[in-house]
Amino acid sequence: MEKSGNRKSINEFGKFGLVNHLTRDVKPSNKSTITGVGDDSAVIDSGKDLTLVTTDLLLEGIHFNLIYTPLKHLGYKSVIRAISDIYAMNGTPGQVMIALGISSKFSLVQIEDLYEGIKLACTKYNVDLAGGDITSSITGMTIGVTAVGTVEKNNMVKRNGARANDLICVTGDFGAAFMGLQLLEREKKLFIREKVTQPDLSGFEYVVGRQLKPEIPVSTLSELKNKEIFPTSMIDVTDGLASDLLHICRLSDTGCRIFYSKVPIDYETSRVAGEFDIDPMTPALNGGEDYEFLFTIPLEMIETIKTIESVKVIGHMTTSGSGCFIVGDDGSEVEISAMGWKE
Repeated sequence: MEKSGNRKSINEFGKFGLVNHLTRDVKPSNKSTITGVGDDSAVIDSGKDLTLVTTDLLLEGIHFNLIYTPLKHLGYKSVIRAISDIYAMNGTPGQVMIALGISSKFSLVQIEDLYEGIKLACTKYNVDLAGGDITSSITGMTIGVTAVGTVEKNNMVKRNGARANDLICVTGDFGAAFMGLQLLEREKKLFIREKVTQPDLSGFEYVVGRQLKPEIPVSTLSELKNKEIFPTSMIDVTDGLASDLLHICRLSDTGCRIFYSKVPIDYETSRVAGEFDIDPMTPALNGGEDYEFLFTIPLEMIETIKTIESVKVIGHMTTSGSGCFIVGDDGSEVEISAMGWKE
């Protein structure tokens, strides 16, 4: 029987704290397990190359709302969420497997739409739909995606390789997906309260698209390889730029400084944030679901990285114990805190 004194709430941990707590004493016992819990993917030595395996879980009502999420888009996004972790370790995804829990409220046509989106993502990113499972559910829809990929042994990039003075680089821009979610939530409330069935989302195509149908900047990763830029660490930004940057700092035992004016934010994101009376930097740092890449490179690569238009340098890593701060235009420093997605 559980002792009352041991009744500690899991909410005290948060997502990553809970994972760390539950797996703190887990040690691989097989020689082929190179990396287990703690990075974007598990790494398995399969001979010539390394095999990367990652899994992702989406729950209706937590990760998606079917009032405003088309099932075709949901299927597409489910694949993107999983294979993004493979790319984040400098790997190439090859297969995905889908585990689906569905209730009787869904029709055959709806599930076909979901799989149409899954197959479209697989086709675009040259990934095979290699299997899975389907079972009944009493709580709506649950989607589990396992992605498998490969990476050459000397080309794998982990989260723990950053060093002091490395440049902090990002692809794309940040905060759009979060502001797209805010718009969709607003329209949901109008639908419930006023039965508005045709929302007017004209002028908001970018932020809504970033929420419902994200893409992975694979072409930028190819440019890095073509220019022989090898990141010292990398992570896909899904839990918020601040949160994911802190992961790299913690695992690499470094501090960091990023600059307020260097964090890329799209004009439409800023405009929508203004409508909601939100500082655009808040969703940019903490919004999550951007599916961009955050990576570090040696300082001597600065001139080369400037030739890649889709990459922005936003700061640099600092020595262990120096803290993690965002630097304002006036030189003031504010400590970076992780307020990103916890689901």
